[in-house]
Amino acid sequence: MELPLDHFRLIGVNPSSTSEEILRAFQLRLDKTPDEGFTYEVLTQRSELLRLTADLLTDPESRREYENLLLNGSSGLEFSSNREVAGLILLWESGSPKEAFKITRKALQPPQTPALGSSREADLTLLAALTARDSAIQEQQLRSYSNAADFLHEGIQLLQRMGKLVDRRKELEEDLVALLPYRILDLLSRDLNDQESHKKGLSMLENLIIKRGGLEGNNKSEYRDYLNQQEFEAFFQQIKPFMTVQEQIDLFLELQKRGSLEAGFLAFLSLTAIGFTRRKPEKLFEARRILKKLNLSGLDSMPLIGCLDLLLADIDQASARFSSSSDENLRDWLNNYPGNKLEAICIFCKNWLENDVLVSYRDIDSKEVDLDSWFEDREIQEFIEKLESKSIKNKIKSNLQNQQIKKEPLTNITKVFDSSLANVDEGRLPWPGGIKQEYEKLDIQENKFNNEIFKNKPIEAYKYLIEKFAESKFIFGEFLKDQEIVGRSPYLIYLYAFLILFTFGIGIGFLRNNFKNSIQKDAVADKPIIALDKNKNVSDKDIIKEIKENPSNNLESISEDLSSNKTPEFEEITKASPSLEEIRNLINVWLSNKHSYLAGKSEINLSKIAREGLIKRTIEEREKDVKKGILTLRNAKIEKIELASQTSSRIVVLVDLSFSEKLIKKSGELISETSQPWKVRYTLGFQGGSWKLVDFVPGL
Repeated sequence: MELPLDHFRLIGVNPSSTSEEILRAFQLRLDKTPDEGFTYEVLTQRSELLRLTADLLTDPESRREYENLLLNGSSGLEFSSNREVAGLILLWESGSPKEAFKITRKALQPPQTPALGSSREADLTLLAALTARDSAIQEQQLRSYSNAADFLHEGIQLLQRMGKLVDRRKELEEDLVALLPYRILDLLSRDLNDQESHKKGLSMLENLIIKRGGLEGNNKSEYRDYLNQQEFEAFFQQIKPFMTVQEQIDLFLELQKRGSLEAGFLAFLSLTAIGFTRRKPEKLFEARRILKKLNLSGLDSMPLIGCLDLLLADIDQASARFSSSSDENLRDWLNNYPGNKLEAICIFCKNWLENDVLVSYRDIDSKEVDLDSWFEDREIQEFIEKLESKSIKNKIKSNLQNQQIKKEPLTNITKVFDSSLANVDEGRLPWPGGIKQEYEKLDIQENKFNNEIFKNKPIEAYKYLIEKFAESKFIFGEFLKDQEIVGRSPYLIYLYAFLILFTFGIGIGFLRNNFKNSIQKDAVADKPIIALDKNKNVSDKDIIKEIKENPSNNLESISEDLSSNKTPEFEEITKASPSLEEIRNLINVWLSNKHSYLAGKSEINLSKIAREGLIKRTIEEREKDVKKGILTLRNAKIEKIELASQTSSRIVVLVDLSFSEKLIKKSGELISETSQPWKVRYTLGFQGGSWKLVDFVPGL
């Protein structure tokens, strides 16, 4: 057998050693015989090999010839079969345990398997155990923990197969257990392209934590003596940054299912991290649900839930959570904060995200948190709008379940929606899409229908009824579809079919009884009109008087006479923090322009004042009035304005208005007239370099 060993390494000297140094090393090796339990025979052979080497290297001629062989490329030493084991022992002693283990393992396998019970078998088995452990130690020193574990594992398997040295095998098993945290760190810290190693590391980590009894270490496991709780926590903090946020979520949720409360809290943090960084607000809901169910001793969860409420645009709820905190210092800080309370909550949330949430993830770069970019993100806004819509539908469903709906006219169905909206919290509508004003508009139009249109214009009443029913049908249909109860409640399907038939019957009845009379009244053709004097301001009374004196006039022509009415000039607000007076001016310009347009002005240009959605809504409102032959005259005056909340991208103000409205028919008759104080919540957003009106919620 040839071993990767030369005479200098065998005896433990370097090639430049003198004869005296070689003899001294030889004597030391003879005196330091391995006492691990080798047989006398193999130790005698070892001593003989050391003596032959010392003789060769101390003889000048023999040494010169050997050195020439080395210079010519000779490597390794040949050992006879009866001296192979002794040579392997010397190879191990020379600092090459890995090479010695590999050759020893091969020598113990067929066809080289030694005779059962022989001294050769005993010596090779012992040498395999010693070289396996030393090889693992050597790999650990190089931080190759996975390779170290492989040597230990192979040594254990070899000893199990040989059925010998139980104590040595137990020693290797203990080393393998103690090495586990380092192996996991080695596997997870590798490049992510090495997916196989990464998955193996994750699996080993999960098994380690489960055997310990969760992150808390509640079980008496085999790792208890090698990794106490303090050591484990330090290890876990070191290993977390090598795991992605999704890997941590999967791990913590699995551990939580097994009863680990600390894993539940870490799952909450990880879900918050992925929800915020990946713009997935639905993950924040999941995080909040987990935190609410946790019962961790000493944890004040209120401010943490409040931060999630803030990110989901529920300002009032977030404020209530912080006020409910058990941390007296936090409450004092909030109450004594020099700015408004919302600003303080935002600062707390920002610091919490930066320091506690968005840290220790392989795929998340910890950087300064920008809450403005979160709230300005289009996907976040759309999600919040859908959330608000679903919340209102749920309240409608609740009211429908608590009321006994009988076979009544369609107007009673709209009352059900009105009563539902009376309890809706509109404080969570920071973006366009608020719907309460649409329902209040529906209620006003319903009153018009009951008072005048229904009596005097049966054809228009029928069309109006069909239109309103179509709207209610859409709302009701969306509600049924969203709640997935169409297939589960036959009663609602029967009610829905009845409403369709009932409405159709009403329309046919009116059409049959009053068709002739309606045609006579509607047969008045558009005739030349007497225009109002364009050189003077046109008041509401002038318009009504003109329509009464000239009932043949069509309402569209009035717009030309109203065009002389001037609306206030307005300059865009571009400063970061506008004053209340500037906001009042913006709202005044909005009201003046909108009311002039609804009164018949042919153009509307509010692009510097309001978002496109509000402008479009105003145009649609005017188009509906024109189709129904109605003119709407409104006046509104701001009596009081106060700031509700303010950020760098959003301002909410509460306004008290003195409001009046007149509805006029084609015939000049006054349909209705209302005058009342009105509270409105206006929301402004900073877009395109200036502040614009993005939403309003009347009737608060």
